Amino acid sequence: MNSISEAIAMSGFKTVDFVILVCYLILLVSLGLFLSRNKDGKEKSANDYFLAGNTLTWWAVGASLIAANISAEQFIGMSGTGFRDGIAIAAYEVMAAVTLVVIGKFLLPVMLDRKIFTIPQFLRERYNDGVGLAFSILWLFLYVFVNLTSVAWLGALAIEQILGLQGLAVSIFGIEISMRMLIIFGLFLIAGIYSIYGGLASVAWTDVMQVTFLVGGGLITAYVALKEMGVIMGTDALGALGQVYNDMTTGAHAQDVHFHLVIQESHNASAFANVPGIAAVVGGVWLTNLGYWGFNQYIIQKGLAAKNIDEAKKGLIFAGFLKILIPFIVVLPGICAYYIMQDPSRFESMNLAGKINVADDAYPWLIRNFTPTGIKGLSFAALTAAIISSLASMFNSTSTLFTMDIYKKYINKQAGDRQLVNVGRLVAVSALIIALIAVKPLLGGLDQAFQYIQEYSGFIYPGIITVFGLGLLWKRASSTAAVWTAIITIPLGILFKVCLPDVAFQFRAGYIFIILITFFVLVSYLDKKFISCEQPAEGDQQRMILWAKVLGGIGILMIVCAIIVITLGAMNPGADPDSNFIAYLNDIGFQAFIFFGVLVGCNAIWLYSNAKDTKKDQKALPINLGLFSTTRGYTYGTIGICLITFLLYAILW
Repeated sequence: MNSISEAIAMSGFKTVDFVILVCYLILLVSLGLFLSRNKDGKEKSANDYFLAGNTLTWWAVGASLIAANISAEQFIGMSGTGFRDGIAIAAYEVMAAVTLVVIGKFLLPVMLDRKIFTIPQFLRERYNDGVGLAFSILWLFLYVFVNLTSVAWLGALAIEQILGLQGLAVSIFGIEISMRMLIIFGLFLIAGIYSIYGGLASVAWTDVMQVTFLVGGGLITAYVALKEMGVIMGTDALGALGQVYNDMTTGAHAQDVHFHLVIQESHNASAFANVPGIAAVVGGVWLTNLGYWGFNQYIIQKGLAAKNIDEAKKGLIFAGFLKILIPFIVVLPGICAYYIMQDPSRFESMNLAGKINVADDAYPWLIRNFTPTGIKGLSFAALTAAIISSLASMFNSTSTLFTMDIYKKYINKQAGDRQLVNVGRLVAVSALIIALIAVKPLLGGLDQAFQYIQEYSGFIYPGIITVFGLGLLWKRASSTAAVWTAIITIPLGILFKVCLPDVAFQFRAGYIFIILITFFVLVSYLDKKFISCEQPAEGDQQRMILWAKVLGGIGILMIVCAIIVITLGAMNPGADPDSNFIAYLNDIGFQAFIFFGVLVGCNAIWLYSNAKDTKKDQKALPINLGLFSTTRGYTYGTIGICLITFLLYAILW
């Protein structure tokens, strides 16, 4: 215990920092328990526990989406990738904002119209019980063994690094337990206290407070770190950022990728493998984002709990604007840490403590060395808010999936609300225990956990987008196609990983999607289980055919252009990408437009089919174009997000 006390004393943390952190945790748990109470003495219904009684306003939806999303995965994992590969990793965040616009307009309204609890429930209603059960089990394994473990592990790593506790352990009843595992247990316990008892209402409304700490504390941390660097450089925070940018893009660093959103493979092959050039804009990142934001239970559950469709849509636009802030909170500190490591002697007057042994050490190292007393506590509270809010959402969604999709459907069909709520709580506790046991064997020794999460989550997203997307939008999508697509998705991911290990995983995911979408469409058309149907009203039919032609034409144009560029590049393999335009396009991964052309063009299939076919699947959803209508405010919000995205890429291309 003496060594632990000494380590904390040497970390630079003062009493006021711990007071800020403790006050935050007390406030969080108290608010969560207050919101957990049964109002007017009534027992919580299943809808109250799992969907907050459909009471969430737009600002609660948006804040809770971001609080659930932003965790140690971003603060530590994404900052670590920023340290090693640069700002290009911010493409996940920037393009996520655009993805939220698409989901808010086309996907979430259909889900809300169906009044569903869970994503697998939709699959049961749209296809059959087998498809729903398969994806329920798939998501449960993903939450427990990938999401819960990675968030807890990265969070503990950060806290351990910030407090200088690496490698230390305590003896409890003669058993030596590492500080990292004790921290993980503490994070699970705090997140579980209010989320497991109170359900989604406690999670969502406490997230409003948490996202304030998360975004506010994160921005203050980034600003103060730049300001402290500016003191050494003889300038202010913006001047320090300007000097970092200038030093990292000129002279010996002219080909450094750290301040480029689009990476050239010839400039940094390892960084390109993680964020493959333009593929981070038009490639497999769309699979990751659509799958994560549109069909991930612990994320989309916040939208499903909204008061109505308009509140849900406004919530997604609000989340999109918040999402654009995230690179400035988490990626920029990683780049600053990389800059300092290029010439640490410049900052030796600060007596920098600790080292960056692996990339994921970057953010906690920066907090420890470049934030003053008081701000350290605020930064710590922001990081803790990110970790706890994500864990709380995952506990709630894990319990929702098992209780509503497995227990109520297959184990006890007559279960009442009280029993369902109790089972949900028991499942959340079980998930906590399993994740606590599995975390170290799964994640020990990783250098960049963010890439681990993205790549292995990407094994299932091509199948998820195909099955869910076509199920929502295409009347001919068949259950046979859905079942077989679900079955072959992961084996295809493993096969491509083994056979093409040196190909960036975003490209692999794109290839797999092309195979799956083709397979799904062919099987659906060959399936004999269909019924007759009338064509849509003439006005709707004309609109669908027009958009089918537009999107189909754009898709074909993208594919043809990509094939021409690849062919011309193959004819002149020795061309210099820095002087030859075709070589440059190949160097930034222009082949990704083949995937994007298929993604855009395949919309022409379901649009034209919905307009002209007189047959549909037995469980097809009714065609209601009115669900896709949006308000003027939504349109303005969409324009704002797209404009900011365009400016960021124009400035940092």
